Amino acid sequence: MEFLEAFLFGFVAFIFVGLFLFKVFEKVYVALLNKPLYIHFYPFLKRLKRSQRVFLRNEFVFYSKLTRKEKKYFEHRVVNFIAEYEFVGKSGLVVNDQMKVHIAATSTMLTFGMKNYLYDVFEHILIYPDEYYSTTTAQYHKGEFNPRVKVIAFSWKDFQQGFSIQNNNHNLGLHEFAHALNFQAMKSNNTSMNIFSGMFDEIMRDIHHLPNAKRLIESNYFRIYAYTNKYEFLAVILEHFFESPDQFKREFPELYHKVELMINFKGSR
Repeated sequence: MEFLEAFLFGFVAFIFVGLFLFKVFEKVYVALLNKPLYIHFYPFLKRLKRSQRVFLRNEFVFYSKLTRKEKKYFEHRVVNFIAEYEFVGKSGLVVNDQMKVHIAATSTMLTFGMKNYLYDVFEHILIYPDEYYSTTTAQYHKGEFNPRVKVIAFSWKDFQQGFSIQNNNHNLGLHEFAHALNFQAMKSNNTSMNIFSGMFDEIMRDIHHLPNAKRLIESNYFRIYAYTNKYEFLAVILEHFFESPDQFKREFPELYHKVELMINFKGSR
């Protein structure tokens, strides 16, 4: 009995020491290379239904460009996203399977290079048929993220329009999830969010340099709304990163590369 107790104690101690050393190594790795030690590790991969996979193949360009292995990881994250949040149809809208997959896939696309990909800054996803009146702001909205009530909301008409034209740099889903991701980064202390926040701060220092700011504005590449505040700038550059990566990379290669580092994903594939 004493031998068994000693063995179990030693085994548990070994596990704890191993985990501690792994955490230390991971922190050093992140500090040196500014990227997570690993991104995808799932002992049991979850799969979407066949109809859901068909939808992604036919309607979601990002998914179709992934490798076979990456598609499995992407599906796993979409399944977990759908299970994590409550989808609520508003103004008589009935939420169906494709709506859930499309919204989940949009968030998954944005966070696919991150080890931590789920949010705790919202719990409910509200879907309106069209532009809606927000009692919080007393204004009409196409979408919004409200951390106070843990809600992210979309006009379904405008959400779909964001994907109907692939390169116009207007994507409501990406825009609102970018706001949620930024708020998550401010509230969290995990590897992915620390990398995101650090690189975003570096980007903001760069664009506040007067010659850089002048060139950005004069280029007319980013719509003027981007310069409302730093949060809107972040949302807009992430829309551009996914919608017109080749032009982004050509016009502002340094900024483009820093966005790649910020979300740990190579944009132009």
